Amino acid sequence: MTSEIILVNRTISRFLPDAGRRGIVVLTGARQTGKTTLVKEKYTALRYISLDSPENREFLRKVSSESWPKSVGDAVIDEAQKEPVVFEKVKYAYDGNGIRFTVLTGSSQILLLKKIRESLAGRAIICELWPLLLSELTGSGKKLVQFPLLDSLFVDRPILDLLGNLPEILLPAEDEFLKDAEEYLLQWGGMPALLTLSEAERWRWLKDYIYTYLERDLSDLAHLTDLQPFAKFQRLSALRSGQLLNYSELARDTAIGVDTARRYLEYLRLSYQVLLLQPYYRNLTSSAIKTPKLYLLDIGILRSLSGKRGSLDGDIYETMVVAELYKWIKTAQRNVELFFYRTRTGFEVDLLLKTEYGIFGIEIKARKKLVQSDFRQLKEIAGALGSEWRGGLVIYQGDEIRKLSEPDIWAVPSRRLFT
Repeated sequence: MTSEIILVNRTISRFLPDAGRRGIVVLTGARQTGKTTLVKEKYTALRYISLDSPENREFLRKVSSESWPKSVGDAVIDEAQKEPVVFEKVKYAYDGNGIRFTVLTGSSQILLLKKIRESLAGRAIICELWPLLLSELTGSGKKLVQFPLLDSLFVDRPILDLLGNLPEILLPAEDEFLKDAEEYLLQWGGMPALLTLSEAERWRWLKDYIYTYLERDLSDLAHLTDLQPFAKFQRLSALRSGQLLNYSELARDTAIGVDTARRYLEYLRLSYQVLLLQPYYRNLTSSAIKTPKLYLLDIGILRSLSGKRGSLDGDIYETMVVAELYKWIKTAQRNVELFFYRTRTGFEVDLLLKTEYGIFGIEIKARKKLVQSDFRQLKEIAGALGSEWRGGLVIYQGDEIRKLSEPDIWAVPSRRLFT
């Protein structure tokens, strides 16, 4: 990926309502994921008001509910949580048919959703913008980003039909482009601002992002007077991405209480920094563990926090795969659930993808060659799931899409699954 890349479109734009209809849209997500750019491009005809500006906050405080339709009207209001009175005034104007369409954005999920529950329940459509998807990186310069191969798994068709008719390998030039995009994602993550920066500037930007997150987002969310314990907790969480969550261990290493560790992790989750992947809720082979796994949602932030600037390891690759799956499910608003499965005896399947039509088992391997032991657990879990089994995927860094074994277990390169 080079500095010449310019993203023309974000996939979520296809799921955002048009301004011609009646509605209230709430767009949220982590800081710097591109919310402002997106709404300015999507809703060019609407007035744009940023509440990062103190003058704009003061202006909206002074506008009465009755005069809102005339003084503000249909608009995009950025960082809406910075002026809480906005929500009540939008509700009043909307219910009175004074306005037809409003977009509210913000990066503080807990504050936004609290205000929505209080004022806009049943009226607002909530959408979330995540760091760049691999399909968006490879779709740069195109007017419309195509849906990735992953999305085809969510329809009612046999896996043989979905994968069997695809080319086993790609032409070198085409595959090299996908490799470059994936290498970029595995090194820098998906924050849009990084695309036009040099390597040194990217590391500086990521460091500043983490500092700004602590100073601004966390301050809004938690009102902590001492940020040092949280900053240490955040670093230690990054070092454990891809691992089972252990609150007691995290609390001990951070020198805080277990209840505080739980609260800190909830702050990270609410601010779109981490994902807590839940264990599958049924015992399929023997007694399953109930502890979630912890994943950071952006590789660039993970590397900056953990100091892992160099070569790829299994935890980083697994984190990327899980994050891409999760981001796509959320972006496309698919009725799909993501779990992992692990028993107390050590049997483990990296992911179970529960769709409307059955369950896919997934193993993640950060290498280019596969061996039979890489899919042994998938065969066992397939037997336990019976008629619910839709197929198995071994997601890896190799070159071929090919069938590995019955029952319907396939090898799929990650760079092809996510584009």
